[in-house]
Amino acid sequence: MTAPAIWVCNVHKYFGAVHALRGIDLSIQPGEFFGLLGPNGAGKSTLIHLIAGLARISSGSITIHGYDVTRDYRMTRRILGVVPQELVYDPFFTVRELLAIQSGYFGLGANRPWIEELIETLHLNAKADTIVQRLSGGMKRRVLIAQALVHRPAVVVLDEPTAGVDVELRQALWGFAQRLHAEGRTLVLTTHYLSEAENLCGRIAIIQNGCLVALDSTAGLLERCPYRRLMVTCGAPVPELPAQLAERVVERHDKQLTLRIRRTREPIGNILDSLRAAGVQVVDLQTQDPGLEEVFLAFTSEKSEKPVTRNG
Repeated sequence: MTAPAIWVCNVHKYFGAVHALRGIDLSIQPGEFFGLLGPNGAGKSTLIHLIAGLARISSGSITIHGYDVTRDYRMTRRILGVVPQELVYDPFFTVRELLAIQSGYFGLGANRPWIEELIETLHLNAKADTIVQRLSGGMKRRVLIAQALVHRPAVVVLDEPTAGVDVELRQALWGFAQRLHAEGRTLVLTTHYLSEAENLCGRIAIIQNGCLVALDSTAGLLERCPYRRLMVTCGAPVPELPAQLAERVVERHDKQLTLRIRRTREPIGNILDSLRAAGVQVVDLQTQDPGLEEVFLAFTSEKSEKPVTRNG
């Protein structure tokens, strides 16, 4: 039986009196594009630091392709590549020199063709002989990605890789990530751009207050939201609505009204009749199925801990 690409088994992490991770259990299979989501302070970065060996596990265990991150740290470092959230770099070398040094850390002396391919793919050609300190923030982000991939890791962790980058770079990064996934690499993504996770990830875990509160396929998570939106364009400003309609309102702007309706067994015609009876002049309407944002908010809006809702 093939070992999971990443297996997190009952992991706890304490920082003094702070219980940062509380019994996290999850496995990521080889070749998955996996999303790890949660609000700020939920424990995502802590979990990534434990996976990467940058922090010690208080209790529990983590393996990467069957190798324990504590006992077999040399092997797990070879298998794993991490693109960090922070811009961490050595300012005294050029891009090409930095990638050559990074290759040397892993004993890859004849790695020049792959280095040049990374430089080409990440559009670093014009800056390849520039000292990293002189690069823009977006270019530094590309260098971090090249560093994480220079030893050809089987598992790649992308920790907020598009934070603060422009649209062009974001699209280039996701194109490259999809290529890596197509080549069979396992990708783990953390992001606050939930549309990215929805479009890219096959399965998603949501962490809240150090606990795993949801684990399912992306499609499975989206199916859990019982509501969709009804967007109504009105011919005149929206009047005051009776309570049974007002409690459905999600957004209201002059002649625009957005209502929450159940996805099944609720005829839109009945709602339109109620709107007309309340004096709303309906000009146009459209419905919108829930996105990952609605699901995410449903799992993380409360401060209290919730039991994990798991499927797969």
